[in-house]
Amino acid sequence: MRRFLIIASTLVLVGAACSSDDDGGESPAAGATGGGPVGITLQEFAVGTVPATASAGSVTFDIENKGPDDAHEFVIFQTDLEPTDLPTLANGSVDEEGEGLTLVDEVEEIEPGDTANLTVDLDAGNYVFICNIYDEDEQEAHYQEGMRPGFTVS
Repeated sequence: MRRFLIIASTLVLVGAACSSDDDGGESPAAGATGGGPVGITLQEFAVGTVPATASAGSVTFDIENKGPDDAHEFVIFQTDLEPTDLPTLANGSVDEEGEGLTLVDEVEEIEPGDTANLTVDLDAGNYVFICNIYDEDEQEAHYQEGMRPGFTVS
């Protein structure tokens, strides 16, 4: 009988650990909730986000530039445009005052290996994160190189 109780207790604990919670069964990595941070990685030439969504309200972005060579910036736009369809200037960088964009906030010039934090209040909607640096020497706009993921806030 004692062995049965130990096994039953263990199964109850395992079942509780595996059950879904009030967020519809999403794991914490599925979406930032309750002010949980969103990890942002910047590198040549991508912007990574973990998690890929967040709940409306105050959201903190923990930003790291993994380089290896270029400084990057982190710019947040609220927009219903596709990430590849943002208005651009002649050099390929995004026109930050262009039609269909609302600039939320940004962190400029994060050097390789450096980190930064940014906390903003986000309404439900669609967002795009970009690096909007244009490198004169290389003649390249980081946005055009692919630094432009979409992000959803619910």
